[in-house]
Amino acid sequence: MNSSTGFSNNYLEYLTELISQLDRKAIGNFADLLLQSRDSGSTTFFLGNGGSASTATHFVNDISFGSRQFKKPFRAISLCDNQAVITAIANDEGYENIFLQQLQTLAKPEDTIVCISASGNSKNLIKAIEYAKENNLYIVGLTAFDGGYLRENCDLNIHAPTKIGEYGPAEDLHMVVCGLIGSYFREKFLND
Repeated sequence: MNSSTGFSNNYLEYLTELISQLDRKAIGNFADLLLQSRDSGSTTFFLGNGGSASTATHFVNDISFGSRQFKKPFRAISLCDNQAVITAIANDEGYENIFLQQLQTLAKPEDTIVCISASGNSKNLIKAIEYAKENNLYIVGLTAFDGGYLRENCDLNIHAPTKIGEYGPAEDLHMVVCGLIGSYFREKFLND
């Protein structure tokens, strides 16, 4: 690759190819699950590390506030956002417990966790998934690479079919899902 323009062209063509492989039915099922959670008053917890933590926060913003559903809001929380809580847990109990201990405090049966992870193998996500399985929480995974532990242990998976190590395209596809669902809700509730 000799130029930034050439790289940009190839990258965008590759993203277009990957987007065409996303499972539309799984995305629709995820949107429907979020609507069911809203209707039942249950909470959806989003979690991830690094760029996936940013996606978790963005998702919560888009469905909680971007949907403009204040009469019957989505109850969504990013477990990546309270730095005091995260650093207290990490310092006292270990970073692998940052999501687990928040779920132990906040989650109730019938809630949902949405784990966003390219590898699907982060220890803190695995502990959250194990807790969710033991406590009747529904598990959604947004994965990439081979999907790892998360892909094998979730109830619903949306997989970005990227090669191992392709973090940029993986996170881009997860954000496409975020933007798509947020846009769907804004459109759906436009006249409510």
